Amino acid sequence: MASEFGAAHVSSLARSRKLGPAHFAFMRGLVQGLPLRETWDRYLGVEGCATDLRVVRTTIDWIRDAFAAAARRESRFGTARLVLFDVTRLPDAGSKVPSLEEFAAARGIEDFSQAEQIEAFEAEYGRAGERQTRRARLIEKQLDALRWLESLVAQPPRAGDAVSAWLNPSIALRLEAAGIFTLAQLLDRINGVGRGWPASIRGVGPAKAERVVHWLMQNQATIGIAVGRHVGLPRTSLSRHELQQVVQPATDIRPLEKLVVPADLDGSSGAFRRPQSHCLLSASNDYEALLAWLDSKAGVTPEQRDAAKARRRDLDTGTDGPMDWLLYLSHTQRAYRKEGERFLLWAVVERRKPLSSMTTEDCAAYRAFLADPQPCSRWCGQRNRERWSPLWRPFEGPLSLAAQRQAITILKNLYAFWVDKNYAMGNPWTGVSVPRSSQPRMNIGRSLTVSQWRFVLDQAARLQDTSSARRLRFALSLLYATGMRLSEAVAARVDHLEWVEYPPDDEDSEHVEGWLLNVVGKGGRLRQVPVPIDVVRELSSYLESRGLDPNPDSTSNVRAFLLGKATDISDVAPALQPSVGVDPRAGIAANTLYDQVKRFFGACARVLSTQGDGKGAERLARASIHWLRHSHASHSIARGTRVEIEQQILGHASLATTTVYVTTEGKRRMKAIASFWRR
Repeated sequence: MASEFGAAHVSSLARSRKLGPAHFAFMRGLVQGLPLRETWDRYLGVEGCATDLRVVRTTIDWIRDAFAAAARRESRFGTARLVLFDVTRLPDAGSKVPSLEEFAAARGIEDFSQAEQIEAFEAEYGRAGERQTRRARLIEKQLDALRWLESLVAQPPRAGDAVSAWLNPSIALRLEAAGIFTLAQLLDRINGVGRGWPASIRGVGPAKAERVVHWLMQNQATIGIAVGRHVGLPRTSLSRHELQQVVQPATDIRPLEKLVVPADLDGSSGAFRRPQSHCLLSASNDYEALLAWLDSKAGVTPEQRDAAKARRRDLDTGTDGPMDWLLYLSHTQRAYRKEGERFLLWAVVERRKPLSSMTTEDCAAYRAFLADPQPCSRWCGQRNRERWSPLWRPFEGPLSLAAQRQAITILKNLYAFWVDKNYAMGNPWTGVSVPRSSQPRMNIGRSLTVSQWRFVLDQAARLQDTSSARRLRFALSLLYATGMRLSEAVAARVDHLEWVEYPPDDEDSEHVEGWLLNVVGKGGRLRQVPVPIDVVRELSSYLESRGLDPNPDSTSNVRAFLLGKATDISDVAPALQPSVGVDPRAGIAANTLYDQVKRFFGACARVLSTQGDGKGAERLARASIHWLRHSHASHSIARGTRVEIEQQILGHASLATTTVYVTTEGKRRMKAIASFWRR
């Protein structure tokens, strides 16, 4: 049944296709006897490979049928029969018999009537000439018919046309399944992803993708959207500034750094602005004031900025631009930028008002907008699209109640900052209630049980011995033992470790020694986290596998990251082999480690599922790196670590945040009720 539906759908797509100049140019070449392969590759290569005769025959039959249907709509039934006839089936006398034009030129009778030329031609070549003449007449009639039809029905491709109107039904069907229905959407996808755009589209491989891109480039004049230069180049050879040219700044849905705010909406004369002479900010408009607010939040350290620059592998040289600091934001700054950016876009593009003219009623309307950003096609897009991409959107979809609360809290902070700096006279978010769930529930944390953690370690030990697997095993131990955040773990270096000794004193007669890791946490706050001896031993082995000194105190390990890049990438994934050798001291990006751990937890979940532990499998499938932080805290406190000590280890500003990991009271309550019910 499914195959019948698929065949019917492909047939429907074929009937909905349009005829363009290329179809007529190809058929003219076919009628005139030009080499089929060359003519196909020149005009219809997007349909498929010229060596696939089945595709070639099917396409030619479809074109002839479409030509005939167009002629019938004009009541030209003779023309319909004419274009259906395959003139290549007529015998050709070959080179021995010249064409009528060649014969006339050779005899000097070009100015004679066609009837006189034919009479002379047949007198010299007899029946062979007669057959050649009939063939020439039929060809000329077909060419005349094609010229008439082209003037009647030929259309150039346009951006709003459906992909099914121009591409082979088998390709169009794959694109539609991926949510790509128009040529404009297809070009957005290609320009938005780059060279690897077909990777997630099943059934569209590199060869088909290349033919599609070539056809789009041939027709970009009428489509009106060009294929970017970056599409034909590997990502590693593209500089950041080249990618930034893909989408130009505009007053539209753009990232903060590319949004052009019109003068009448920039807030330089906002309704609720304080006089500039009384303001503690040098900002003259809302855009500059928003950047000042963002810059006031705790940012990355110079060391973290240098590490981020190194990971970006930019090919740019020279000094940074005035907006390049937005590329190196802390997690807090990125969260604040996201909400400030969204509200600014909504105010300028949707509400047509400056931020400094927003009223409480405007803020209440935005609160409703967060719950359902419409139109979805304009405001919402796939997660993690890069900011240079035309596929970038400020939202993924409706925000959860928790996300709405966070957005409103951050925007209250923005206006509170402005009021405090005498930029604005009031905070319009004051009095706007924060959405609450109708069924509140306590946050019991997202953590693994002790048995699940042991299962994870067992699965990690079974992994093939590669550099990425060794990194994963060490990362699991490090994150669980220290409770560090992802950003803190990838920023940690070997020389951040220090050996400390605490001699006996009046309060404690025991001599204590061990390793401490200096961690830069949220807000740039420095804390020291104890690292168990066993974990440092794992580090020594891991460093040695990277070709580094196993002694963490060695001066050769200065500035080497705890978590390094895979050093055997050319062996396990030859296609990803880097053009230069891997620096064993270099670190990795946070998303690299996040994705690796997430994939590993997914594999663990599949193993648990086969063992019949459905609930455990479901839990592990949802687990991420942050679950290791929760697991560390809940397991540590359950084993007797005082809450205030765990607060210092985790870097929580408030003790109340740490107490959510105290599960002993809940466990006691559960056991008490179970005991009561059994009695």
